[in-house]
Amino acid sequence: MRGRLIGVSLGPGDPGLITRRAWDVLISDARWAWPVRRAGGESHALGIARRAGLAPPADGLPLVFPMTHDVAVLARAWARAADAVLPVLRAGRDVAFLVEGDAGTYATFTYLARAVRALDADVPVEVIPGVTSFQAAAAGLGLPLAETDDAVAIVPAGYGIGELDRLLPHFDTLVLLKVKPLLDAVLDWLAANGLGDHAVFIEKAGTPEERVVRELETLRRCKVSYLSLMLVRNPGRERGTMIRGCRPKQGDA
Repeated sequence: MRGRLIGVSLGPGDPGLITRRAWDVLISDARWAWPVRRAGGESHALGIARRAGLAPPADGLPLVFPMTHDVAVLARAWARAADAVLPVLRAGRDVAFLVEGDAGTYATFTYLARAVRALDADVPVEVIPGVTSFQAAAAGLGLPLAETDDAVAIVPAGYGIGELDRLLPHFDTLVLLKVKPLLDAVLDWLAANGLGDHAVFIEKAGTPEERVVRELETLRRCKVSYLSLMLVRNPGRERGTMIRGCRPKQGDA
């Protein structure tokens, strides 16, 4: 019998957003593991659990997932992480991998699970869903992400400004994640499209350090956290347009 590899979603920062299912796993006999950017570094996910009053177990496993786009470096990190948890799983013990936000949304857990299953296809994988940073940010601001027939795009800003130009006509709300590397370029794009008054910057949503900025020009050339996003409402969406590849069914109005 293999132990389960469990992606435990903890929400973006507020421990009150941890689900009952996630809590039950955290207080079980599952061995904890959590991501760090470098050996000995801090873990945002672990910090959420600590703020909930949970102490990390003595046998917890910090797993290094470096912040890089180098595919070879990342592949080696995923392989090392899989090698670290696989003996625990093969011994029949569950591993609870702590994830900020939701384990299925731009999360390191996806890569860990894939690497583990590549080594041992018999390892069962479970994902406990959680609240994403953009859901928490929108709720905190009292802003609906979508109404009626609104369309929403969730995009890492690192895809480039050209991608935003392509998406803008088709979506009422743009959720721009990971805006730190291209912050000034995103600000230029918002200004060029007349969206500066329709966008909000949120940093470290749900944490004690949460920051909300509506005067976006004050962010130019400023250092911001990697845990930053923007919510952009698009009042000029062209209604009646179709996303490429979509066709109404016969008989639909």
